[in-house]
Amino acid sequence: MEAFLEEFGDCYGYPDAPKNIQQIHDTEFKRLDKGVVYLDHAGSTLYSELQMDNIFKDFTSNVYGNPHSQSDISSGTSDLIADARHQVLKYFNASPEDYSCIFTSGATAALKLVGETFPWTQDSKFLYTMENHNSVLGIREYALGKGASACAVDIEEAANQPGQLASSGPSIKVKHRAVQMRNTSKLQKEESKGDAYNLFAFPSECNFTGLRFNLDLVKLIKENTETTLQGSPFGKSKQWMVLIDAAKGCATLPPDLTEYPADFVVMSFYKLFGYPTGLGALLVRNDVAKLLKKTYFSGGTVAASIADIDFVKRRERVEECFEDGSASFLSIAAIRHGFKLLKSLTPSAIWMHTTSLSIYVKKKLQALRHGNGGGVCVLYSSENLKLSSHKSGPTVTFNLKRPDGSWFGYLEVEKLASLSGIQLRTGCFCNPGACAKYLDLSHSDLLSNVEAGHICWDDNDVINGKPTGAVRVSFGYMSTFEEAKKFIDFIISSFVSPPKNIGNGIAVSGRFPQLPSIELESKESNPSYYLKSVTIYPIKSCAGFSVNRWPLCRTGLLHDREWMIQGLTGEILTQKKVPEMSLISTFIDLEEGLLSVESARCKDKLHIRIKSDSYNPRNDEFDSHANILENHDEETRINCWFTNAIGRQCKLLRYSSSTSKHCLNRNKSPGLCRDLESNINFANEAQFLLISEESVADLNRKLEAKDEDYNRAHEKLDPYRFRPNLVITGGEPYTEDNWRTLKIGDNHFTSLGGCNRCQMINISNEGGQVKKSNEPLTTLASYRRVKGKILFGSLLRYEIDEKTKSWIRVGEEVNPDTE
Repeated sequence: MEAFLEEFGDCYGYPDAPKNIQQIHDTEFKRLDKGVVYLDHAGSTLYSELQMDNIFKDFTSNVYGNPHSQSDISSGTSDLIADARHQVLKYFNASPEDYSCIFTSGATAALKLVGETFPWTQDSKFLYTMENHNSVLGIREYALGKGASACAVDIEEAANQPGQLASSGPSIKVKHRAVQMRNTSKLQKEESKGDAYNLFAFPSECNFTGLRFNLDLVKLIKENTETTLQGSPFGKSKQWMVLIDAAKGCATLPPDLTEYPADFVVMSFYKLFGYPTGLGALLVRNDVAKLLKKTYFSGGTVAASIADIDFVKRRERVEECFEDGSASFLSIAAIRHGFKLLKSLTPSAIWMHTTSLSIYVKKKLQALRHGNGGGVCVLYSSENLKLSSHKSGPTVTFNLKRPDGSWFGYLEVEKLASLSGIQLRTGCFCNPGACAKYLDLSHSDLLSNVEAGHICWDDNDVINGKPTGAVRVSFGYMSTFEEAKKFIDFIISSFVSPPKNIGNGIAVSGRFPQLPSIELESKESNPSYYLKSVTIYPIKSCAGFSVNRWPLCRTGLLHDREWMIQGLTGEILTQKKVPEMSLISTFIDLEEGLLSVESARCKDKLHIRIKSDSYNPRNDEFDSHANILENHDEETRINCWFTNAIGRQCKLLRYSSSTSKHCLNRNKSPGLCRDLESNINFANEAQFLLISEESVADLNRKLEAKDEDYNRAHEKLDPYRFRPNLVITGGEPYTEDNWRTLKIGDNHFTSLGGCNRCQMINISNEGGQVKKSNEPLTTLASYRRVKGKILFGSLLRYEIDEKTKSWIRVGEEVNPDTE
């Protein structure tokens, strides 16, 4: 802290504000005292508790009504909305004589409004920087649809040359990429007509890297087009309008529209002060607004209309013409409390405070080295790390490398950060151009990734050895040095490999690819293993039941995960989304052919006949795998029972007798599983999960040594916390990691490798109460992590013998083969 303050003390913590950062954190963000480190302010900043108190007092002390009325209350609300418009314009130093503030549902809606109403013609051009949000790229559809051309560009900014006057500013060049056109009959080199309007769009700050764009672009594009666009097909085009996406940048350095008179500026209020969400604004020059072509009219935007003839007279004021329907007047009423907060700190002080934290983090990440000397972190757009440069906002975007130079997947970073109470963002952040540019992903890379199934928000974080996205941390006005330090400590403890320590000739660093099982040697030359328990889970994610013996079939244990619960929108429900599912107990009576289900939330036990002829295929999202009851009354009875049991509407599905090799991936949609050579029901990866009692005992010892508070609040883990089908006893911890095949009684199994654990093992059922914690996953991550996976337990496939009907029995000897 002392070293940090020595470098940034004049900038950090609001020394000249009514409250310093510690007072702000302690009095207005008490909810963060629970150990949450929030580092996704580029996604949405946090609302202040004082801000919300003031909003609540306002709403409970005043009456606000629909402004489309002449009553006193409505007139007062109209005055409040007008005042809010002035506050927004003032924040951007925009004169009401030059600009109007149009309230929208967010920055995206504001961008859509520009795209819909811009006066596109076949001679129009739409240029946009590569570093633009998808919501800006979407304007391209309107342009191309009207026959206009579109083109992504890169901004090249050169420093002043020797002898060049500093007042002349840096030299800015716009380099174009491929021109996009849908009207193929139009020649690209055709001379543009002088009356076409063109649009240039760029963000004030890139939400991928935090790079701040030089706002001189506004005047250069509007007044010096030919020089700025020299060498491109657009240099001779006239009548350029400029759009600034200020959604990310306006929280720290809002564009000064008196100095940089852009034609359009968009923003969202939750990016500024957390609340309200669902409200944004479009600032538009009044002279430009007259050129926009709006087709639709609605309540509030017309002065008069006649229902049965083609007549409408629109309102003339800009905001009245473009704000369809009743304004979100309560949300608009709330923003003055947010602006009051910002005014007490000032945007410039917020910028210095937050950027001091981002520069600190960047410097620390850049300095990290693995024990072998290899770099740990690759930062994106971090050339200038000086506060005075104003080149970068409070955002740090990076990827991490292993000691061997391969990449840690960004999802691994996010998963472990979440376990440590750190909330950050991963992926491309809806900015595909910046993502491809900084990750050096070619068109071929991007297209092959899509063909491989990669889409936004999926689990494919590294494909063909290249990251498909990045990790982003971003700071807000209430962020603290302690939060930044905790983040750096997390990166060091989780991803930096220390110098190798040699024990018995084997590297013993537990964070990287070698698991402890490789080091361990059994105390016995021929250890004995026995099957301790067999558990069946008829309904995916509900409780199972244990038996002494059970039949095997081609899908593993008969009826294991043969049913699942599906929400009304088609999603598969699991304990991660609905922890109450763990309170649903199940049992199957094979002789009676009954599945019995019980829940404390339901008065009666539910009995379902499991004979196959009671089910009949019907069209469904899982029609190739799942059947539902033919009898509508029976179907309704069952679905109502489960709806009551979990507290949300749902239905029960059963796996069909299809020979498909599909299972459910982590997104809970049908996809290929690891076990491609056998059938499974609604399991995630394989037919069986095997857990060793000795491995669980070793984990308990680590938990006891690590966290006394956890041990006082929780009982020792038992193997059933991990939802195993088979629990074995004997031998040493983790010896199962090395098994390739095994024989239990007379039945043969193949090991498919370790089971990748998720947050579900942090959910426990204690005395009928569902509890969540960070354990045991956090402890497992400290020593059972391999290539982004936290492994515990072994996945098995049953090698079925079609000639015999096989059973598996508790007490049978387990004979592994490690060769």
